[in-house]
Amino acid sequence: MLNTPLMEQVRRSGFTAPKSVIHLFVGGSELHGAKVGLTDDLDIYGVFLDPPCITLGLDPRTHFVWSTASDERRNGPEDVDLTIYSLRRWAHLAAKGNATALHFLFASATATSDSIWQSVQSHRELFLSKRSAEQFLGFADNQLQRITGAKGRGAKGRRPEYEGKFGYDTKAAMHCLRLYLECAELMEAGRITLPRPERDYLVEVRSGAWTAEKFLSEAQRLRKEAELAALNSKLPERVDMAAISSLIADVTLAAWGFPPDRNI
Repeated sequence: MLNTPLMEQVRRSGFTAPKSVIHLFVGGSELHGAKVGLTDDLDIYGVFLDPPCITLGLDPRTHFVWSTASDERRNGPEDVDLTIYSLRRWAHLAAKGNATALHFLFASATATSDSIWQSVQSHRELFLSKRSAEQFLGFADNQLQRITGAKGRGAKGRRPEYEGKFGYDTKAAMHCLRLYLECAELMEAGRITLPRPERDYLVEVRSGAWTAEKFLSEAQRLRKEAELAALNSKLPERVDMAAISSLIADVTLAAWGFPPDRNI
């Protein structure tokens, strides 16, 4: 396992099995190429694979979440968030089309990427379907509703530094448009390019160069494009859950030193 700053954060978090991590990368705005200065916290995502005694035992680990920020305040640029999933839990989320989980398939490892993960990543097409468009659109719509006030935001959901300066949450606006763009690309090309090729466009939105009216108009346009892309997509209607199960079982057994289970 590489001794990198990100792995040091995993150790710092108190996660008791850092050697089980098979994929680790920086997410958030940095992953998408839309980070602006020293304004964001450090978002770390990863996947781990426990040994048989834990995975098959009575209390398997499904995920681990840690943050340097408390529940009472929103993260600042000095904070670190860590979210790592067991391979089985991640696969379950990805199979449902979860936008965050699907990013794992296209994100290059920032710290480490074991051959186990590379085996999964080489079969990324198994996790792609038209159904994932619902997840991306829903995530983007959620951002939009928070910006317009149609959905409650709560104390930690507000970004007064953006709202006070630009009249609306331009960071949320950037993520909203990004999700529509990613959805369209995924439906049309079966991939998500990371960092985003529209980096300058996204940074412009986040930096407050657009009026709220221009953003809302663009959001409406991109949503229609994403919906059309999903309608005309050549991706399967749904993922093949049996094929995904076989893949996860095979790579897990191989990592444990057992032959693949051909009865699956």
